Amino acid sequence: MTTVLITGANRGLGLEFVRQYKADGASVIATCRAPHKADALAKQGVEIAGLDVAEADSVAALARALNGRPIDILIANAGIYGPERQSADDCDYDGMMQTLRTNTLAPLMLATALKPNLLAGKDKKLALLTSKMGSIADSSGGYLAYRASKAALNIIGDALAKDWKKDGIAVALLHPGWVQTDMGGANAPVTPPQSIQGLKARIAELTLKTSGHFVDFQGRAVAW
Repeated sequence: MTTVLITGANRGLGLEFVRQYKADGASVIATCRAPHKADALAKQGVEIAGLDVAEADSVAALARALNGRPIDILIANAGIYGPERQSADDCDYDGMMQTLRTNTLAPLMLATALKPNLLAGKDKKLALLTSKMGSIADSSGGYLAYRASKAALNIIGDALAKDWKKDGIAVALLHPGWVQTDMGGANAPVTPPQSIQGLKARIAELTLKTSGHFVDFQGRAVAW
């Protein structure tokens, strides 16, 4: 049985990941900051663990609780859009720092802390949920905090793919599309089931040869 750990699993894309992997028969470990408030997640009947991805102590506590337990697929999904003020002319710098901590540093902390678990797994796959908004080649400006956090995550993912290839760990950098979530809004053209179905396919086809590629949920390459 495939074991999948998903962060930010209480809503949106994370919750849809849980639903679809559970339907596939996978063993799912779903994490979120406040499990006692995650009613929709509790209804899925999967293992739930508390985790604040942006706090090093919380990440370390999760690693201790897992105690070397094999994880086949680690999905760093948790993220935030950032502060209301994040333009070139008016930026909430404290909010920007929190965005970078949550979207950029947190996936690295998680991947490093759970690397032994990935090494013990059979698939050894790390999926980083990034965004086309982190593309420098295809940027329209604005949203500095979010764009910077995802661009930085992209280079971290690229480095992990190169540095961990020798360990047999493959890394996916995945753009989920513009999705109908709390972050994407109701006018987004892609539904969560459509996005996650595509992302799961991208994770399934991931190999060491394609490790580090930046692609969208449909498998199309995204410009750096």
